[in-house]
Amino acid sequence: MSFIKVASGVVNQTPMAWESNTKHIIQAIGEAKKQDVSLICLPELCISGYGCEDYFFAADLAEQALKCLHEIVSETAGIIVAVGLPVRHNNSLYNTACLIANKQIIGFYCKQNLANNGIHYEARWFRPWPAGLVESIEIDQMLYPIGDIIFDLSGVRIGFEICEDAWVSNRPGRRHYERGVDIILNPSASHFAFHKFMTRERLVLDGSRSFGCSYIYTNLLGNEAGRAIYDGDAMIASNGEMLVTSDRFSYEDHLIITAVVDTDNTRLNQLQNKISSSIKDKTWRVSARFDFPEIDPVPQQIAELEAFEKGGALKEEEFARAVSLGLFDYLRKSRSNGFTISLSGGADSCACTALCGLMIRLADESIGLQRFKEKLSYIKEIHSAKTEEDLALALVHNIYQRTENSSNDTLESAQSLAESIGSTFYNININGLVETYKSLIEEQIGRQLSWRTDDIALQNIQARVRAPGVWLLTNLSNHLLLATSNRSEVAVGYATMDGDTAGSISPLAGIDKHYLRQWLRWLETVGCEVKGKHIRIEGLKKVNSLQPTAELRPLELNQTDEADLMPYDFLDALEKVAIRDKKSPVDCYKNVVVRYKDVYSESQILGWTERFFKLWSRNQWKRERYAPSFHLDDLNLDPRSWCRFPILSGGFEKELEELRHYADGNRGRYGRGRIGF
Repeated sequence: MSFIKVASGVVNQTPMAWESNTKHIIQAIGEAKKQDVSLICLPELCISGYGCEDYFFAADLAEQALKCLHEIVSETAGIIVAVGLPVRHNNSLYNTACLIANKQIIGFYCKQNLANNGIHYEARWFRPWPAGLVESIEIDQMLYPIGDIIFDLSGVRIGFEICEDAWVSNRPGRRHYERGVDIILNPSASHFAFHKFMTRERLVLDGSRSFGCSYIYTNLLGNEAGRAIYDGDAMIASNGEMLVTSDRFSYEDHLIITAVVDTDNTRLNQLQNKISSSIKDKTWRVSARFDFPEIDPVPQQIAELEAFEKGGALKEEEFARAVSLGLFDYLRKSRSNGFTISLSGGADSCACTALCGLMIRLADESIGLQRFKEKLSYIKEIHSAKTEEDLALALVHNIYQRTENSSNDTLESAQSLAESIGSTFYNININGLVETYKSLIEEQIGRQLSWRTDDIALQNIQARVRAPGVWLLTNLSNHLLLATSNRSEVAVGYATMDGDTAGSISPLAGIDKHYLRQWLRWLETVGCEVKGKHIRIEGLKKVNSLQPTAELRPLELNQTDEADLMPYDFLDALEKVAIRDKKSPVDCYKNVVVRYKDVYSESQILGWTERFFKLWSRNQWKRERYAPSFHLDDLNLDPRSWCRFPILSGGFEKELEELRHYADGNRGRYGRGRIGF
């Protein structure tokens, strides 16, 4: 026996959804058995779900996971299965992968390196397993090995690296190499971030090459617990060559990829390159019998990128696909009937609406209209739908709420987009409501409100008056209300709390406004590449011709977002060095003045830098209250999953004084630059 058919299985799970999680796992195993696979690897913590948060502390969770494990074991006749679950041992909780062969539990490998940065808090719940240690665990009066184990199945040695294990410098694969491992399995729960799949691919290829083995990597799929999205990235590599990769962002509940690996070939690599072995203790090896079938060699296997990964718009494609899949899973897992958006005709609300339309089209391309309807079968309104437009009419509701400060341009923008995707569109005038609130307060305080003395209050009341109406419309249909704030607004608090921030979920809060406008132009003119065609939303043409504006001041004042704040590209560059890179105001000023000295004057750059830090520090309370958002990259500002900052602080007063002193002492150093904006 030299050739083994192996598989990587991807599943879309939900924390503590025991029945559906187990069903997806068993379905993936069944599909592998149909394809005569001998070994399948399934994702990290896929039985319980990865995002169980503090419920990992509950004793019942580990017990329920073991019950599901036994159910899965009964479905493994004639196949080897690796499946992830939390296991309690010696009053500690471990992130483990259980290896099962032919309806028998062989043992549990424990994760050694816990992810504890960014959105990960594994060290809060789990204990890392010490390298080289093997113990026994009793489950239902049976003893099983647990720890840093190599499984020897009829001469084929199988080792593990669980997700973060492969991302550290001293990865367990180094020890596995010394132990003569043939196959390394990596069950992962690696959240989506822009271009992250390329890094994963390097880790898999380097692992298979450096350790002279076949390497099977799998990941979760979809919006598992609300914020993190998983792209379903799966790979099989051998001796530094990628054999097969999965389609990412699928709308399936499960899928598998398969390849045939040659153990003689990987052993030859080790034989030719291994210098010495320092491993003498054999307690790490757990032996069991498995009858691998004889199979024939296969033609050379070469993995290919998906069509959308080959083009020059990878970030645009990934943003469209990740958020659309995130919205779909959020919709069905929350048992909601659709999405409602207060569509102002501006870039943000248009982007939310476009993503809902894109969700329907990408799902149709992935699983077909009938399967799409089956997954949302609890929504009666879509049972008779025959087209994507029929679905959009039921699933996506838009409402344009105008005041005397709204323009015909934004009405045309909103209406043309709704018509383009087929959503239900409502158009109401709320000016009377605004005037009612205004007059009630004027009567109580004994004076007239004016734009000269009460600018912010008069802007905010218009945004807040929109919230009750759109919430009413949302509740009538059991929809999810989408909040429309983007990350640039989140950074500086350029949003009305309980107004445009109202919503169940905030799909744009992880993306900056400068990029969002670029993405909207791309979606209108190019669009997502699927099966040789492009999915465009041409109804975005009008919004792409408009300058972003809140339209909360009288039209004759020509309000624009960038005049209120600063240019969006500048804001985003400053936010990156200030918040992601944690630079001081002086260092931020040095960075941006070098980049923008030929575009803006030094006084403008200084003023905007000061303004950013003041707005950032005084608006943390808003960031604490934004609706849940999707994690997309390391620029995330969500204080509940990524970027924490005190609600009350010194407001950078001393640091900004140092900035002004530095700027005064270096005036003219960087050249004159442009005057005015």
